[in-house]
Amino acid sequence: MNTFIRKNLLTIIGIPLGALSGFLYWKFVGCNTGTCAITSNPLNSTLYGSVMGGLVFSMFKKDKKEKNDISRNH
Repeated sequence: MNTFIRKNLLTIIGIPLGALSGFLYWKFVGCNTGTCAITSNPLNSTLYGSVMGGLVFSMFKKDKKEKNDISRNH
């Protein structure tokens, strides 16, 4: 379990930050007409923000190279 958290720490940090950002976007910007699919509802905005936060933060994860990398021997 500890290695899972260590490997995915940036994604785990990005999810709540994205959720908070999505909620704050709904709260302060939102959608005046109520026809916006994401920002008209706080739940939709928070869920969308959490997904986007996890995806954005996971982009910065460093990949470790394997010791027996075949492409290195060419």
